[in-house]
Order: sequence, then structure tokens, then C-alpha cells
Amino acid sequence: MIRISTIFIAICMVLVAASLGLILYSVAHISGTESAIVALAALTFMILYNAVAMRLRDRTDVGSQIADLSRGTADLARQVAEFGRRLSAVEGRIVSANSTGADRIQSVVGEINELGALVKQLAASVASHEDLLTTAKPQALPADGELQKELPLAADDKPVTMTAAEAPAGATGAPVSVAARPQSQTLAAVRNAVEENRLDIYLQPMVTLPQRKVRYYEAVTRLRDDKDQVLAAEDFIGIAEAAGLIGRIDNAVMLRCVQVLRRLLVRNKDIGIFCNVSAATLANSAVFAQCLDFLEANRALAPSFVLEFKQATLRNLGPTETENLAALAKRGYRFSVDHVADLRIEPRELADRGVRFIKVPAALLLDPKQTSTSDIHPSDLSDLLGRFGIDLIAERIEGERAVVDLLDYDVRFGQGFLFAPPRPLRPEGAANGSAPVANGAQSPLALPEAKVQERAQETNGATAGALNGAARAGSPDKLAVDPPPRMTGTAALVRRVAGPI
Repeated sequence: MIRISTIFIAICMVLVAASLGLILYSVAHISGTESAIVALAALTFMILYNAVAMRLRDRTDVGSQIADLSRGTADLARQVAEFGRRLSAVEGRIVSANSTGADRIQSVVGEINELGALVKQLAASVASHEDLLTTAKPQALPADGELQKELPLAADDKPVTMTAAEAPAGATGAPVSVAARPQSQTLAAVRNAVEENRLDIYLQPMVTLPQRKVRYYEAVTRLRDDKDQVLAAEDFIGIAEAAGLIGRIDNAVMLRCVQVLRRLLVRNKDIGIFCNVSAATLANSAVFAQCLDFLEANRALAPSFVLEFKQATLRNLGPTETENLAALAKRGYRFSVDHVADLRIEPRELADRGVRFIKVPAALLLDPKQTSTSDIHPSDLSDLLGRFGIDLIAERIEGERAVVDLLDYDVRFGQGFLFAPPRPLRPEGAANGSAPVANGAQSPLALPEAKVQERAQETNGATAGALNGAARAGSPDKLAVDPPPRMTGTAALVRRVAGPI
């Protein structure tokens, strides 16, 4: 635009100078040479005037622009200074907050370490008291000659004395019946028990560590013969598999477990139940189809219903077993692995199959020989399994000393006679819960859930209370009847904070 105006002005100046020369030549009768000189001089004057005027105008414009730029620079400098002041204030606050937070964290860490040390000291003290109780209490025979058996303290507020005929098989670890029974008689007893539905469900709780809060139950199967003698699972499973009866047993156990689970979920939505399934059932397409139809109908319970298989079963899966296992996983059911014989575990493969729990005996986890025979140290097993969504459960825990060692291994769940033995449940009790359980023992379902958890949490206090009662009475025979005192002082504080630690 500026170039066009400049060209236009130049043309006008040429025309004005030419017009002036033409006027002088025609009107003033000046010679052509003089008229041309005058016109050229006028043109030169106009050019100089235009150049000076344009320079002055440009200087004014540039001056205003420089003034605006100076004002903008000053504003920017003020803003930068303000931002610098605010940044300095923020940095000061951050440094102060970090210092305060670090002091608080250090104090909290110190308190947690102190409480952890107190918990370990308390557990070690209770373990030593338990050892003293074990060595101090004699095994007495009553006048009528029957063997007296005592249930673990975790099962009730104080020990319960029972005869050998009355004690449930799960409470002592060995059934009362089939030591010398021939295989033919055992087979006949198993067949009659299945036909007449003499199948009992025993429930043993699995608790969280170190809080000892009941989280799951495992359903343990027992059969009773015509004389009400108990056959443990290890006594009849092999015979039932050989006779083709294990499928009917598994179907009946699943039915009872679902009935029990429905009642448990009414009281506690976070509870779950473990149900054992045999390898023969998984391999038999006809039997498995019946189980699958039943589980499909109860698919809503899948998050709380865990199917348990032996480690050997999962290691020797054939095409049929693999397909059936995938069908269960597709319907949302989770699996558990028990009867673990070694720690050579592939967590990725198990997680892909749907395994979410692995039950390892406490003795196997704490065995120093496993460090050299397995690919991973037992103390790192819980963390490794956790990366693949698998929880480690330590089973067969029978002493407080094992609990102390397992806490160092970061084991989250525990199961064993230390917390509670398996408790029997009548078949009709699974349906309505109104009938008493077999052998006079009390079912876990007959107790309030809070009471069951309270009993599991009072194992430490009960042992220490029994020892204090013996000291006051002065007789080892009174160890088992002194009720556990309520914990006070430091012990109560440690018990309240044991959960978060």
C-alpha cells in the first residue's frame, strides 16, 4: 500500500513539474531550456520535501511504537517480579510442609516399630506359655476308663472336656472308626452311607493374619456308617473313586455347601466357603455335567464359592479336565489349590486357569530345606503370588510360634487347630439350621458371627489366662478350667492396633 502511494506521489510531482515548465514556456515565453531547468528544479524541490516529510512521519510512528514497547516491557518485568515473589512463597511453604510431614512420618514410623516389637514380644511370650502348658498338663484317665479329649481353646471361651466317643473327628485330627476295617467292609460302609445320605459337613474357619478375623470356611466331608462311626476323607475317597461313588458324594457336598453359604451370606456378605472337588469328578463328563448344571443355577454365589483341587490334580490335567475347568472359570467360579507337596509353583499358569488361592502347610513354608529345593524363597512366595492375584493361605497351624514366623513371611490367611478345629453340621442343619449338630458339638452356624470371630481372636489371651490361673491355684490340673481374663493396659493396646500393623 505504501509503495502504491509513493508511486502515485512521484507521478504527481512529475506532472506538476512538467506543467510548470509548459506554463513558463507558453505563457512567459521563456525558452525551452530555461523552462526545462525550472521544471527540473521544482521537481527536485518537491522530491526533497516529500523525503523530509516521510522521514518525520516515520520517526513519529517509530517513537510511539518504542514508547508502547517500553511500557509493555515494564509491565512484563512487574509481572515476572510478582511471579517470582509468589514462587518463593510457595517454595517456602513446601519446604515447611515437607519438614513437618517428615517429622510426623518419623514419629509414626517409630510408634509402629515399637508396636510391632510389642506384638512380636507378646506372641513369643504366648508361644512360650503354650509350650509350658503342653509340658505341664498331664493326660489323665477318668474313673470309667474312657479317654478324655480336650478341644483347643480357640473353639470356645474355655476348654471343653469330651470322651473319645463324643469328640468329633475333626477336633482331634483322627477319626474314631476305621483303623483295622477291611477294604470290603469299608466299601460297604461307604456305599450304605451314600445311599442313606449319612454324609456330614464339618466347617473349619480360615482367619486373617494377624487380626484373626474369620474370612472363609472350608467344608470337610465325613461319612458315618450304620454304627455312627466316622470315616474321614482320606479313608473313603480312594475307595469311593474306585467304586464310582465319588461323583454322588461331590454332588451332595456341593448342595450342602451352597445351602450353608446362603445362610452365611445373610449375616456377612464378605464370607466365603471352600468346597473340595475330586479329580475323578472333574474327569467324568457325565458327573461333571450334573455339577456344572447345579453350579450354573447358583452362579450368583460364584464370588463366594471357591472350588478346591489337589496340586497333583492340576499338574496332571488332561484335555477333558482342562475343558471342564475352563467351563467353571468361564462361569465366574474361583479355584483353590491344596495338598501342596512342594513350592515349585507357576503362578502365571495357575492364575490363567482361574486359581485365586493356594493353601500351603505351615511346616512346609517354614522348612529351611525349601530354600534350596524351590526356585523362590518361601518368604517371597506371598508377594510373588500376589502379583498374579493369588492369596497364600497357611494351613495346619498348630502353635503360636508358627504364627510369629508366618507374619514375617507376609502370609495374609491362616487355618489350623490353633484357631478352631472343624465343627460338624447336621445335614438338616444345612437347610434350616434348627437341629443340633452331631455328637453334641456346636455348629459354627449356631453361633453369632461376632462370637466366632471373638473366639478366634482370644487364642493368645486364653493361653496366657490359663497359665495365670494355674499359678494362682498352684496345680497343673487347673490350667484348663481357669477362664481367660480380659486384657488390659499394654496388651489391650497391642491387640487393638495389631490389625493395621
